[in-house]
This record gives sequence, C-alpha cells and structure tokens, in this order.
Amino acid sequence: MDIRVASLLEGAQSAEGVVVIIDVYRAFTTEAIAFQKGVEKIILVAEIDEALQLREKGVGDVCVGEVEGKRPDGFDFNNSPHEMLEADLDGKVLIHSTRAGTVGVTAAKKADVIYGGSLSVAQATVNAISRKNADVVTVVAMGWAGHERTDEDEQCALYLRNLLEGRKPDEGAVRSLILAGKESIKFGDPNQPHFHAEDRDLALEINRADFAIRIGEEDGLLVARPEYVSG
Repeated sequence: MDIRVASLLEGAQSAEGVVVIIDVYRAFTTEAIAFQKGVEKIILVAEIDEALQLREKGVGDVCVGEVEGKRPDGFDFNNSPHEMLEADLDGKVLIHSTRAGTVGVTAAKKADVIYGGSLSVAQATVNAISRKNADVVTVVAMGWAGHERTDEDEQCALYLRNLLEGRKPDEGAVRSLILAGKESIKFGDPNQPHFHAEDRDLALEINRADFAIRIGEEDGLLVARPEYVSG
C-alpha cells in the first residue's frame, strides 16, 4: 500500500486512490457526533447558498456549517460538535457546508473512494481502508479554509499514517501537540464565542466513534453515511 500524506486544497485536488479528507476542527468531528445522535445521512456542499436551496426544496432538514468559524445566516447550527451533541437530530438529514472539510471533499475529483477524517473516527477509518486492499491511500490535512496548514489536521494525518502502517502512536502525545497549536487556543476564547471550548474537547476524543464516514455520490449529491467495520 502506497500511503501518501498531502495538505490543503491542492492536496485534495491531486489526491488519488482511497482518499481521506481530514478536518478535525471541526467538520468531520461534527459529522461523527451527528451520526452518533441518529442522523440518517449528511449531504456535503461547498457553498452556503446551495445548502439553503437544498433545504428549501426539502432535500434535507437541517443546515449545519460555518464561514470564518461562524454560523451563516439562515443556517440552523454552526459547524460545531457541541451543538450537534445538544441537538435533536434523530432520523434527520443534514446539509453540511464548511470552508475546509466539505470543500476538500468536493475538490477530490480523482479519488476512487472518499472518507471524512478526524481523530474521532481514526481507527474505524483505518479498519475500513484495510478491508479494501487499496494500492494507493492519500491522507489530506485540509487546514484552515484549505489554505493554511494547522497542527490538528497535520497531526491527525500522521496518526492515520502510523495506524495504516501498523504502528500505535501515543494518543496523549498527539493531543499535547495539537493543544500547543494556535488553532486550539481560540476554543473557549470569550472574544470568539462561536468556538465552543467543548468543540475542542470533543475533537480530541480519539476513536470516540466506531464507524468511518464514507462519502459517495447519490443522485448527483455528495452524501456521507457511517460505515461500520470491525477491527
């Protein structure tokens, strides 16, 4: 298995084989929590207007997302694991738009298979990939808005690579390295109340979920569903 580690939007655009698009703060932690809360499926879109139009047409029930970390006008929830944990989502269809995770998924045109990656679903994602006997796996750390590298996504990419290569990284060390990064500091900052401290804490619960987030095309839309694979 050829395991490649890439970064940012250009990394997503060039990614081949089985592709994992990583967004720890917060897209694919948010989706992991949403699925644990009983969401049926999640529709991923790059643009805010597209999400609102899909909800208006009745394609989905709830719009979740962010621009510059804030909930867009007309959306039901921010791109927040904490808000998902507090919401009544059982049986609902989410429409999800963010500036990194969902944009990375829509940009991964060369991928054979796409997974949404975060620390929450790390081991489950590796279990799912290991069943595919893939020749190439590309792990893409999306960073801030797909244009600036961030410690949490880069560390998650390395954590996944180590797991795929049969090593067991020190989870405490992974958390410590991420907490030392600048992206972690804004969570809980009273001047930035849209970054809940609980979002950071939930994002750093490594292997919280027992499923991978598999993303595929359904009726012309990119749709995420949980994929359960035993270790």
